[in-house]
Amino acid sequence: MKFQPTAFHQWRTSLLHFLSWFENLRKTTRLFYVKTFAVFVLLNLSCYWLALLTAYPGHVFGAKALEYVLMGFPVGVLGAVFDCASLLVTLWIVRRALNSQNNSSYVLYLSIDLLIALVASLWVLFVFTASGWFVSLILANPETMGSRVWLYEQRVESALFNPFDPNNLRNIFFGVVMGASALLPTLLHAFLACQAFVKSGAARLRPNRSSP
Repeated sequence: MKFQPTAFHQWRTSLLHFLSWFENLRKTTRLFYVKTFAVFVLLNLSCYWLALLTAYPGHVFGAKALEYVLMGFPVGVLGAVFDCASLLVTLWIVRRALNSQNNSSYVLYLSIDLLIALVASLWVLFVFTASGWFVSLILANPETMGSRVWLYEQRVESALFNPFDPNNLRNIFFGVVMGASALLPTLLHAFLACQAFVKSGAARLRPNRSSP
């Protein structure tokens, strides 16, 4: 009877293949981390403009257009700083997970990426608070850091208590798009897990074939 690997075995194998591919890419790419940082800057800028154009198109073409254009640069850089740090943490998590001796430990390690996604939400708030304050200085319309913090605290509180308000929905959508890059490791784990369990389930449904 043909041996059918378990879903967890397939999941580990897929993750190991991905890690091996990544490590080979890192070793063969000159200035890998510099290029990675540049890619994350572009990714965060893309997320920023996508979120802005879909949720608040009036800001792009209105009176505050210059302010939001300038905000894109610190948002891209600060977002890339977090993504690079989370990449290093994710690699550590993956190595620990693959070296774990049982499936519960394996899942527990990979679940840490969910905490990274949560921290990313807080980082997005910090990024916009700091970027808005910095741009206000450039435009000679200075705001205090305290006023920026209060502004985003009010937005978060409003979104928590009245999430279906149209303006709050736009803010939530904006935050989700901005945090998309931080969700990549979690989405990768989810994809590999679903792929493994689907393949394992399909293999169990096939009729067993014995050698003649």
